[in-house]
Amino acid sequence: MASGSGPVSALWTEINRCGQNGDFTRALKAVNKILHENKDDVTALCCKIVCLIQNGGFKEALNVMNTHTKSLSSDMIGFEKAYCEYRLNRVEHALKTLQGIPEQTDKLKELYGQVLYRLERYDECRAVYKDLIRNSQDDYEEERKTNLSAVLAAQSTWENTSPEDLGLPESSYELCYNAACCLIGQGQLSHAMQKLQKAEELCRKSLADDSDQNVFDSKKKVKLTSAEGVEHKLAKKQLQAIELNKALLAMYTNQADQCKKLLASLQAQSPGHPRPVLIQVAQLCREKQHNKAIELLQRFSDQHPESASGIKLTMAQLYLTQGHVTKACDILKSIEEFQYKPGMISALVTMYTNEEDIDSAIDVFTQAIQYYQSEQPGSAIHLSLVREAANYKLKYGRKKEATSDLEQLWKRNTNDVHTLAQLISAYSLVDQDKAKALSKHLPSPDTMSFNVDVDELENSHGATYIRKKAAKVVGESQPKEQGPQDVKKKKKKKKGKLPKNYDPKSTPDPERWLPMRERSYYRGKKKGKKKEQVGRGTQGATSGGSAELDASKSASSPPTSPQPGSGTGTATSNAVPPRQQKPAAAGAARKKAPTKKKKGGKGGW
Repeated sequence: MASGSGPVSALWTEINRCGQNGDFTRALKAVNKILHENKDDVTALCCKIVCLIQNGGFKEALNVMNTHTKSLSSDMIGFEKAYCEYRLNRVEHALKTLQGIPEQTDKLKELYGQVLYRLERYDECRAVYKDLIRNSQDDYEEERKTNLSAVLAAQSTWENTSPEDLGLPESSYELCYNAACCLIGQGQLSHAMQKLQKAEELCRKSLADDSDQNVFDSKKKVKLTSAEGVEHKLAKKQLQAIELNKALLAMYTNQADQCKKLLASLQAQSPGHPRPVLIQVAQLCREKQHNKAIELLQRFSDQHPESASGIKLTMAQLYLTQGHVTKACDILKSIEEFQYKPGMISALVTMYTNEEDIDSAIDVFTQAIQYYQSEQPGSAIHLSLVREAANYKLKYGRKKEATSDLEQLWKRNTNDVHTLAQLISAYSLVDQDKAKALSKHLPSPDTMSFNVDVDELENSHGATYIRKKAAKVVGESQPKEQGPQDVKKKKKKKKGKLPKNYDPKSTPDPERWLPMRERSYYRGKKKGKKKEQVGRGTQGATSGGSAELDASKSASSPPTSPQPGSGTGTATSNAVPPRQQKPAAAGAARKKAPTKKKKGGKGGW
């Protein structure tokens, strides 16, 4: 221990303060000053090692430990040495160092578990974490459970083993994500999808306070994976996934050259890996080079038939986006691995039907039925395909072809009345004698009667009409006499509106229901009431005499309709019905406005 002189004491105070503040660079400078005075100060050497590790100087820290082996025993710096070796990817050396430490503390066990995980010794690693969770009591239990779930996920994914159920919680997105990886390794993809969605939701909640969550922000974050020493902490498949994500980010940020460069490096490392090719195809499609993308897929499929299934599915998708449905069907039919899968059969039938190629769609059914007839006769999928093929043929008028499928189904279950009815219906248009013979197998009306409660059926939720029941009478069952309060009140009819000049003493026009043009007294519209035109004609001519020459205004002309209050009770053939009578002109009732006198004048206007 250094002497407690003034300058050295001040340096130790500085180291303590910097350590609490996390300023290990400044603390390292103070430690070096102490070691300059006493190079074998054990406390100062230990502090220097810690400062170097905190600053990422693992090699320098390891050199200090190897240089001062006499002063620093394995009990003092065993953990730090193993940790530096682990971070420098010297995993075997780290394991040897840990095994040489006599006393195993919790932190040594934690590091030991990490080393075993890196060496892919998952069974031993799982035992270490189970022991830590069982025998430790601190605030790091959730982190240990997360590491244990990662071990189980690795076993399920890389070793194809079914991990034991340890009852781990799914309270964090890391735990939920690892649980999803376990399910993916077991092939339970639908359940795994639910777990991944839950993990995504939990992750979004935990990152809710972070801003700028977009592609460019992801680009900044992915740069962190390029930090020194990261490659030693990850498996090869994880490093490959990071490079693929870098290529995707370059594509989405329109950095085509960078994307192609990354993909070329990935293809050189793993020539048979399909994902770099698929990203390259996506980049070509963004550049509208669909034909070139299809050629690339075809070339890769020919060179690597083991990965052809996924590649051909992508080819079919590209053909569909271009509208080449038949070419897409040809590509799908060439995938032998999926040729007779129900999903593939459904897709092919749908696409052929969309192209109105019913014969090709029926051929797809026929080949699939023949395959299952030889491989899995009588299985659920076999009978389901026969049923779907029969329904499809009936739908598109191929009843003669549907009879063989329906007969096959009915012979397997002669009690299936629905299939028998379909079969009789199909034969009725093809072979009526056969239809009559089959109709004998229909059950009689007596056997088809069912014990159905009609009232209960009508009152059910699905009933659209409910029969009203008569109300039960308490006491006497004889009908009661209808009282005045039981009589329904009749609605009063509103009287129609009458015209203003209606005369109740006049007889209505018998032709009032006919259109005006069809009535006997209709003379057509009068053309030509010419208005007095002042200033027209010869000089001095006036239009005042035109009214005198109008015979219709003479006194000898009979009135066309009875006047209101005339008291006549008969109507001539030329009488205008009350509804056609016009009221008196409004101008006649108006009073003339008084004439104004000129101001300051002697006379009027």
